[in-house]
Amino acid sequence: MTAARRDVSTTPLTERGKMWNNAAKAGDRAGRANGRGMNREIGSVPCDASRFCVAPMMDWTDRHCRVFHRAISRHALLYTEMVTAAALVRGGARHLLAHDAGEHPLAVQLGGAEPHELAAAARICAEEGFGEINLNVGCPSDRVQSGCFGAVLMERPALVADCVAAMAAAAPGAEITVKCRIGVDRQIPEAVLPGFLETVAAAGVRRFAIHARKAWLQGLSPRDNRTVPPLDHALVVAMKRRFAHLTIAINGGIGTLDAARAFLGQGLDGVMIGRAAYQTPYDLLARADRDIFGAPSPVPSRGEVLDRMRPFIADHLRAGGRLHAITRHMLGLYAGCPGARQWRRILSEGAQRPGAGLDVLDAARAAVEPVAAAS
Repeated sequence: MTAARRDVSTTPLTERGKMWNNAAKAGDRAGRANGRGMNREIGSVPCDASRFCVAPMMDWTDRHCRVFHRAISRHALLYTEMVTAAALVRGGARHLLAHDAGEHPLAVQLGGAEPHELAAAARICAEEGFGEINLNVGCPSDRVQSGCFGAVLMERPALVADCVAAMAAAAPGAEITVKCRIGVDRQIPEAVLPGFLETVAAAGVRRFAIHARKAWLQGLSPRDNRTVPPLDHALVVAMKRRFAHLTIAINGGIGTLDAARAFLGQGLDGVMIGRAAYQTPYDLLARADRDIFGAPSPVPSRGEVLDRMRPFIADHLRAGGRLHAITRHMLGLYAGCPGARQWRRILSEGAQRPGAGLDVLDAARAAVEPVAAAS
C-alpha cells in the first residue's frame, strides 16, 4: 500500500528543510556509493568576492573559460554554466561539476524546481567542493520553461522558498543564493519583486543577484530577452535600500568597470557582469583586482595572461583535448587593440585544425603584439 503524499505547503520551513534533507540522503545514495567527491572540503567563497563576478552563461562559462578568466583576475567570483538538478541526480553527471581548486572563488548554478531533487543536487555540489550554490530563477529559454524552472519561477515565490530551504538543509556547509529577474511577462516589477525577495529571504537566502530586466516568456527569444526588455537599474538599487540586510548584486547591461564601480558607489553589494566579461574579458577583469578589491598586485599584461594559460593548455592537449575548446574563449583578449582581427582570425581558423597545438597560439600572439606595441 502506497503511503499518502504529505502536503508540505503549510509545513514550517525549518521542518520542511529536515524533510528535504532526508529525501536528499535517499535520492543521492546511489551517487554517493561510488565515492566520487566524498569528503572533499567545500571551497569557501570570501565575503567580498561577490562584489564583482562573472555571470553563469550557458555554452560560455565552462571550466576552460573559467581558467582563462582566473588568469586575468585572482579575486572575481566566477560561476559555472547552469547545471540541471536532474542531470546530477538522475543522470549521474558529476563530470559537469569538474573544476580545479585554482578556479576558486567559484560558485555553481543549479536549475530545477523540485525541492527533493534540488536537495540531492545541492548535496552533490557540496561534495564536489562548491561553497556557493546558486538557484537559477532568471533564465527564459524554452528548454528551461518546459521544465518549469528558470524565470517562470518568478511567478511561484513560495516554491522557490521550498527549493532553497531544501538545498540549505541538504548542504549545510554551503551558501544558497538566488539569481532572478525583476519580473516576468505582465507582472509589475515594483509590485512583485519586494514580495519575492521577502518570501525567499524568509527561507534563509541572504544573497541575491538581480537581472534588472523583466523576462518575456512568450514572444521573445532568450537572446532578445537579454536586450529588448528595458533595464530598470533604479529598481534594483531601491531593493537594496529597502532590504538593507540582504546582499544584493546587480546584473544586466553593465559593460565597463567604471559602470560597475558606479553601482557599488550607490550602495549595492556587488555587480555581476555577463556578455561584456566574455567578449572583452581583459577590459573588465584585468583591473578588477586593483580597482574593486583593492589588491596590491600589479595589473597583468595580456602577454602575462597568455603565459599563465600555456601550462593549462599544454596539459589539456597532452590529455587529448582540442585547442579550440580553450581558445574559443580567448578571442576577446585583444578586443579594441590594433591587430585584434588578426588574433581572432588565426585562432579561429588554426585552432580547429586536427592536431592544432601551442604553435597556433604563438602565431596569433606574434601577429598581434608587434602591432599593439607599435601603436
